[in-house]
Amino acid sequence: MERFKGVAGMYLAQPGDTAVTVLYVVDEVLYHGRSRYQEIAVVRLRQFGKALVLDGLIQSTEADEYVYHEALVHPALVAHPNPRRVLILGGGEGATLREALKHGTVSEAVMVDIDELVVEVARRYLPEWHQGAFDDPRARVVIADGMEYVERAAERGERFDVVVMDLTDPYGSEIAHKLYSREAFGKIKSILSPGGIVVTQAGNSYFFPKAYEAVLGSISSVFREVCEYGVWVPSFLYTNNFIAASDEVNPCRLSAEEVDRRLRERGVRTRMYSGRTHVSMVNMPVLRP
Repeated sequence: MERFKGVAGMYLAQPGDTAVTVLYVVDEVLYHGRSRYQEIAVVRLRQFGKALVLDGLIQSTEADEYVYHEALVHPALVAHPNPRRVLILGGGEGATLREALKHGTVSEAVMVDIDELVVEVARRYLPEWHQGAFDDPRARVVIADGMEYVERAAERGERFDVVVMDLTDPYGSEIAHKLYSREAFGKIKSILSPGGIVVTQAGNSYFFPKAYEAVLGSISSVFREVCEYGVWVPSFLYTNNFIAASDEVNPCRLSAEEVDRRLRERGVRTRMYSGRTHVSMVNMPVLRP
């Protein structure tokens, strides 16, 4: 716990990439522990309020978590004409689940996270994130390895309209690393229903170009339609990149009017995401160093 007192640092970039160190003022440590898989902390940051920190990397903060989670979830769900079954890989805070359940078309959302302790910590310390989504009758939370769950779902013949990958960064914990591979995207494709779409957060293309290009290459080798987009997340101090992929639908081709119409028809209320912000996100340049 000592490392979180006063100032916490986050090192952006791997050796050979663009290196920047960011410091955050920590006013309070609400929780600090370690699971079988990673170090977990909930701290209160001077400028961003409560924050979930895994293995020293900020995952989301109270001040701006909605920016990240709305950007991750809604472009893919809006691109699908009738998303009913949603699979979330990761997403332990419950905020991705919260956003998916906003769509009135969704009849079931399955959230699969390997780390039960993260989910327990989120339930207790991060109610602003999940807002009761864990207890929604359409939600099912499964504690399991995401790749193993996908493989079992394929064997059972399960199909999902949308798969949302809310994992730790591809350059972060080793837990999620295998889920960004070509093999993993191939298995995910096997459980998508016709017209299905997968979306993943992909870190940052400027500070972590090698990791980003690896994810982009993997997903592009499996799907015909690929949409790269991004949004500025203040607490990350960089633009978070996302990649959506499908064989039939593409969020990058949606107009602002179509996005707003689908949000309205499904009863989706958001703080940041709209037709205008959708168009701006999909037209944001993907920066490389």
